[in-house]
Amino acid sequence: MFTGMEAVYHRDRIRLQRAPMWIRLFVGSVLLVLLSPSTVFAASLEVSGWIPYWRAATGIADVSAHLDQITEINPFGYSVKSNGTLADTLAIEKAPWPALIADAKKKKVRVIPTVMWSDGEAIHRILSNTEKRRALATEIANLVKTKGYDGIDINFEGKQARTKEYFSLFLKGLYTKMGNKWVMCSIEARTPLDSRYLGQAPASATQYANDHKEIGKYCDRVRIMAYDQGTVDLRLNAARSAPYIPVADAAWVEKVIFETAKNIPLKKIVLGIPTYGREYSFTIDEAGKYTYKHIRAFNPDTALALGGAPVRGESGEMTLMTASSTFMVWSDAGAIVDKIALAKKLGVRGVAVFKFDGLADPGMWDVLRAAR
Repeated sequence: MFTGMEAVYHRDRIRLQRAPMWIRLFVGSVLLVLLSPSTVFAASLEVSGWIPYWRAATGIADVSAHLDQITEINPFGYSVKSNGTLADTLAIEKAPWPALIADAKKKKVRVIPTVMWSDGEAIHRILSNTEKRRALATEIANLVKTKGYDGIDINFEGKQARTKEYFSLFLKGLYTKMGNKWVMCSIEARTPLDSRYLGQAPASATQYANDHKEIGKYCDRVRIMAYDQGTVDLRLNAARSAPYIPVADAAWVEKVIFETAKNIPLKKIVLGIPTYGREYSFTIDEAGKYTYKHIRAFNPDTALALGGAPVRGESGEMTLMTASSTFMVWSDAGAIVDKIALAKKLGVRGVAVFKFDGLADPGMWDVLRAAR
């Protein structure tokens, strides 16, 4: 149950979900300003976001027009070769990156590129080798200092549980080499066990690849990629009508942040917010159980171009049943309002948008302006 100003926020959230877009944006912005700073909206937030290399032109154009509204940009990104050395996937020396970086520095917006890596086997092979692990940390630190970046964002996804200790050692080594430069970590969302399992959780359930305590020590900011929820939260699935397969339900995100904050200080936590959607086909068995098959990820304009009548679903995101009997769900400015309100209520340090590519709901920028 919610009381006082929190009850007001949750009541108005429901009303906003049913209102036209322009009303949601206006009222959401007003709420961000007017509600008591000691309860729901405690303070201004740091605002950052990833600019993907595959949409560099449109992403940079969009961000360049809104640099005054953000705290930090994250060119996405460098990658790691199979031999454990860096690759400049985004070709950061080529236009239009240099102009954006120069403009960001002029406006005192932090520039912290991302090093992305998703090959679990290779990650383990390199990080478990002391010499190669140290060499990678040294190369990253030298890159940051040579290029004049403000820090680096480590986004190693798909790691195995056996790699946990070595990843922690890598972060520790990198942290000691970076001097006054920032070490940031972007890590997967961790759903509490009592939401992942309705009964007794298996022993393997806590064999995590990320050691939150160590990450909290050696990362100046920890960005929680709180999206691609899917069907992981069985309690929310059971409590909601189908089809229900969110990108990021605020109710789930809140659980994730509480779970993370057990070992990582709130002052370091940054909430990752999606701007995209996913499409699924689905079947229903005799017991009424829904089974989903992922079709594609998409941007909001893709769904809107199909016509139809999108509605705000139980996750707080926009949804659409298509003519071909598939289900689409995506994050729009209204869903982002919810996430920013939640970030302020919980007292985390900031929000990070995935992604700044020029294809998100353009109303997002008005929402982000109100967050700072």
